[in-house]
This record gives sequence, C-alpha cells and structure tokens, in this order.
Amino acid sequence: MKDERLRNFLKDVLVSMPLDWLNLTTHRLDIYDESRAKTQFIDQFSELYTSESIHNESLQKLPTAFDYIRLGHPLSCVLEWAIAKQYNVVADRVITFSSQTIPLMAILRKNALEGKATQILYDGEMPADFNQDIIASVYTYQCAFKKLDTEAIIPEFDGTTIVFSNKKELDDIDIRLNVDFFVNYQAGLGSVLLVIGAENESYISEIQHVRRRETIAMTPANTLIVLEGMLGKNSCKPIQNDADKFKVLSEIKEITNTEVLPIVASSGLSIQYAIMMGLIDDAIEQHMDKPIKIIVPPNCYGGTNDQARRVAEILDNVEVVDLPVDSGSDMVQSIDRVLSEIADIDAVPFIIAEIPTNPRVEVPDLIKLKEVLSKPRKTKNASSAIDPVFILDQTFCPNIHFLGEGALLSSVRAISYASGSKFPSGGRCTAGYCVSNTEASALMSKIQLHLSLCDNEATSGQYAILAKQLPSMNQRIQDAYQNTHEFVRFIEKILPEAKINFVSDALAKEGFTPSVFSLDLPTKGESDFEREAYKRALNHKLIQEMIQKIPNESKYCVSYGQLKGCYWTIPATSTQGTTKEGDKDYIARVALSPSMDLEAHKKVFSDFVNDLD
Repeated sequence: MKDERLRNFLKDVLVSMPLDWLNLTTHRLDIYDESRAKTQFIDQFSELYTSESIHNESLQKLPTAFDYIRLGHPLSCVLEWAIAKQYNVVADRVITFSSQTIPLMAILRKNALEGKATQILYDGEMPADFNQDIIASVYTYQCAFKKLDTEAIIPEFDGTTIVFSNKKELDDIDIRLNVDFFVNYQAGLGSVLLVIGAENESYISEIQHVRRRETIAMTPANTLIVLEGMLGKNSCKPIQNDADKFKVLSEIKEITNTEVLPIVASSGLSIQYAIMMGLIDDAIEQHMDKPIKIIVPPNCYGGTNDQARRVAEILDNVEVVDLPVDSGSDMVQSIDRVLSEIADIDAVPFIIAEIPTNPRVEVPDLIKLKEVLSKPRKTKNASSAIDPVFILDQTFCPNIHFLGEGALLSSVRAISYASGSKFPSGGRCTAGYCVSNTEASALMSKIQLHLSLCDNEATSGQYAILAKQLPSMNQRIQDAYQNTHEFVRFIEKILPEAKINFVSDALAKEGFTPSVFSLDLPTKGESDFEREAYKRALNHKLIQEMIQKIPNESKYCVSYGQLKGCYWTIPATSTQGTTKEGDKDYIARVALSPSMDLEAHKKVFSDFVNDLD
C-alpha cells in the first residue's frame, strides 16, 4: 500500500476497533437501517477518515454494517473501502467473499438469466474442485475458460470477461481494458471481486445477494489477516489446524448420534445450498427429466425461502411448493397432501422443514410424521412414486436425536442441518453443518461435491471456534431452556391475556428444549387494522424498554443460542425479510441465553405491564 495517509488510518482503525467486530456474528437492529445497510456504515466511516477522528468510541458508534456476516460486516466493509480507495473506485464495486469461486458463480447466474455469454481468463490453475461439466449440467451456467496471457492485450468479447487471478496479495488488482470483473483469490482466505465499468453496475446488488444467500463475506478473522497483510504486518496466510476439524466432526457425530461423516460449511445457508444442489444433481442422475419439487413452509426463515426460490428461478425443472405448517396448519397433514399431489405427477420431492417451527415453536406429531414420510405412494400411472428426502432444519434444537439408529427419522431418507451461529458456536461464528441417517448416506458425497465446488467449507478459524464451543453446547441448551421456561411462566402469570408460543412441558421431557419463544401481546381497537397497529406498536415499545433499561444484556437482534444476554426481534421485519407479506409474523420473538440477569428482565417486563392502559 503506497498511500501513507491511508496506511496510517488503517493502522489506527485496527488498533482501536471494537472487539465485537472480530468476535461476534450478530448485528444490532437498533443501529441498523436496512434501507441504507449497504451505504450507511461506509458513509460514516469515510467521514472519520476525512476528519481523522479514529478512536474506539467513534468506531463503536458506527451503524451496523450490511447484514449479519453473510452479506458483510464492519471489517469486510473496511477492507472493501480500503481497496476501493487504492484504485479510486466507489466502495460498493469491491466485494469480498469467504469462497474463492462463488464470485464467478454469481456473475454466471446473472448472465444465465439474461442469456449473456461469459469467458473466464485465469492465470495459474483453476481450483481443482471447480468442475466445469457440473457447472454446465447442474447449474446450467455456460462459459468459456481460457488461460490468461498476462502480457497480451485482451481483445473485445461479445459478453462478459472475468479475469480470475491467484496473486500473492489479495489487494493486488490488475485493471485492464476489455475486462468487466477482476477476481483475486487465495485458498484459505477467500476472494476479492472488483466490478469494472459503469455498464456493470447492475451486477453489484445481484452479486451481493448471492453472497447473502449462498455463501458469506470473507470472515472477520480472515479479513483482519488480509488488512494486516496490506500493512505489511504478516504474510497474509491463514493458520491451518486439522486437529480442530477432526474434533468438530467427532463432536457433531456424538451430539447427533449419527455414524455418517458430517459436513461443515461456512454458514447455515452455505450448507443448505450444498444440500439443495447436491440433491438436485442426484435427482438429475437418478430421475432424468423428471420435475423436482422443493417443498418449503411459506413463513419459514426468509433465507431458506429465498434461496429455494432463487434455485427454482434458475432451473427450469425445479419448482417451489408451499407447505403450511404454522398457525392452525398441521405439518403432517400438509406433507401428506403435498406428497400425494407430487406423486401423482411422478416428480422428485424434497421437503425442507424446521422442528420446532419458527417463529411459532410448534412440534408436529413425530410418529405420524414418520408414517407420512414412509407411506408408499403411486403415480397416476400406478407406478411407484419417488420417496421424499426430508431436510430438517433443527437449529432450534440441535441436541435432538432424529437420525441415529432407532431414532424417529432413521428409516426414511433424512438429512438434518443446523446454523452454527446459534448454539454450536454461541454466536461466535456462522459455520453450519449437516448430518444424515444411513438411508440418506449416499447423498452426502453429492452434498460434499457441491460444497467443494462452491468453496463453502468452514474456514480454519471457524473450525477452531466450533472445536472450543461444541463440547459445552448441550449444557448451554439446557441452561438456556431453564431461563426461558421461567421467563415464559412469569409472563403467563402477570399478563395472562398474552399469547405465548413455546413448547409444552411434555415436549420438553422428550428433549425439545428451545430457548426461544414468540409473544403475541394483547391488543385493542375497533377494527382488525387498529388492533394490528396497536399490537405492533406495543411490540416495539416492549423491545425498546428492554434495550434501554438493560443495555448490557438485552439486544435488538435476530439470533439466538448466544452465550449471554437476551435477544429480541420481530420476525416480519428481520428473519422474514423476503417472505411474502401475507405469511409474515408481526410478533415479538425472544431468545434467552444460559447466562443473563433473569430477574432484571422480569422487573422490566413487570413495569411494562403496569404501564399498559
């Protein structure tokens, strides 16, 4: 880095930055303006550069950057801003990834939808797992690969030209004529993408959306390594530790009581994407030309919903089918009906469901669920229908044994996965994992294949965090449940008119001990509109009081499974951001931890109730 002022500024930032920039995954919604999420942090950060006012307090006051860690975080934004500053481009034209290859996939996706040709010019060797045949046959992405002549002029091309480079320093970018995108990658760290030319600005938001839904931004730990490398403080190489990975895989097998080797990805959505594309790849091989149906609850977590629909958008033979599971709809009955309809047309069914459901925290009759999934079905031509694959998101209760020998879902094809930013890491990293029962074990190699193709495996830093946190997970789950149970019973006692969605004591005895519940506050008004408006305002009032009166513990945040404190959010305005309006839940969702001042939360809630009209 030649700019001395920029170098000194970045040195001061790294010395003064809040520790949360490096150690947490979750953002505070009270300092997060979603409509300005991609600009507000950088705008105010740039003002600090202009005023040369850098200290811990000024950095603490900066608004939350981007979304969670998948789409971006303070350190990734700082890195993107610093690279953009060096090359005199707007900061949003620089996009970092934990993956080496997903930036290519993001550009190819947009070009596939628009019917635009793509050529990838690469130096060195392409990553070994980036299989060109699979990219074409499964993802339907068409492109030409050519070796880059670093000395020759790049001729004009009727389409998109990407230079894919493996330079020693990730901020070493070669801006050349007739190039639309430059991607610099390094194994173990990720990649930096530069969008070149005003004519390619329309790609920026779509590339960022791929980063949000199918992968993550470069992790905070790796971003720090790159920033320090730019300042000459290290060799810009990640630390590898295979012992951490071995420990994590062993812990996951023990926790889930499964025998098949688990797979660990950079985030919950990264593993979900690998599951999705691996199963589609298998379906193409085993059931050529048959339609594929992804069955998803319409009100489930917005990332799951959005990702499934994005996959269906790009693949002609894939369609999303709604699966009502909450608010009066029975999951088992819905699955039975949908599977019968899909069997009739001889399609391939994949079911994604959360147990307990989110945000209503409902558990279906598991015996009946097993029966419905095992039920033989016929096509309209009286041939045997294809049996479903049940993909279980058990992030709420990762301690439940669904898949091991003799377990409830051991005899049907089932895969379960969990978001690592919740209980597995206690909020310290985003890495997610999946396991399968023996019936679905043959699918795991396909899932691994697509995880590797997208370079979405967990990083060495993420493995290190999971290795430290997983051994205490089950105890943390139990302790957090006890706090949640006590808080729920307290609310029931002092505000009996409120509707609370939480597991019953009977379900808890079966092992379902989530530490999250949803709260429908009592309302009033002359019309449905007035009653809904009153309830929504009351939600916000409660959350604001909790945050203001217990600022060191209560946080406006979308996550749960954290190590300490209490998180509050409204699903309709956070986790259900991309969900259809009619399926959104304008209720309060509360997530408690094993370590918190429960009595202080009871006191604030009691004061809130006393102030009600």
